[in-house]
Amino acid sequence: MGNWRDDYYAALGVRDEREQANKSLYDTYTRLADRTAAARALTPGTITPAPPQSSPSQSQSSQSRRGASTPQADTGQSLSDAVKTARDELAAAQRSRSELQERLNRATAELEKLKAQAQRDQRRIATLESERAHLQLRLKDRDEELREKAKLLDNVQDELAALNLQLNMAEERSNRLQKENQELIDRWMARVGQEADAMNEASKF
Repeated sequence: MGNWRDDYYAALGVRDEREQANKSLYDTYTRLADRTAAARALTPGTITPAPPQSSPSQSQSSQSRRGASTPQADTGQSLSDAVKTARDELAAAQRSRSELQERLNRATAELEKLKAQAQRDQRRIATLESERAHLQLRLKDRDEELREKAKLLDNVQDELAALNLQLNMAEERSNRLQKENQELIDRWMARVGQEADAMNEASKF
């Protein structure tokens, strides 16, 4: 696994890209807030108090005033529609913000999880590197030991070859001496036999 810092910077880059991608939502939310504030500032001026009960002449006068104030009612209705639209858009922006916040929380939790995993991996890597160095040292010692034993075995084999040669030479000499000894014995026995025959011949007289 790569360095946890690289993963952290990569996650920050993804977050920046996500925020840039939703920049239009943030701008829309800001404009809606401004429009809502403006609408709230204008709405109280458009609310007219209910006219009191009056005489027919006053009622006729009031009707004429209501007829004259129809544009104001249209303006109030338009502002009410704008406020409703702004509220709907604000609610949509709030839902979008909640979704973004939830995604941000998930990304943060995943990042923390990856950082913890990276730390565990770093400790594991350090342990494995230490074990690897120890095993390499042991392997080097074992190779040296094997070289020494192989050298000793070669020396023993050379000595065995020399001893076998000496043994063969000794056996050949022993066989030669035995053969010479047997010839001497045979010659001596033959001579003794001849002397015995000669003495036997001489004793007949």
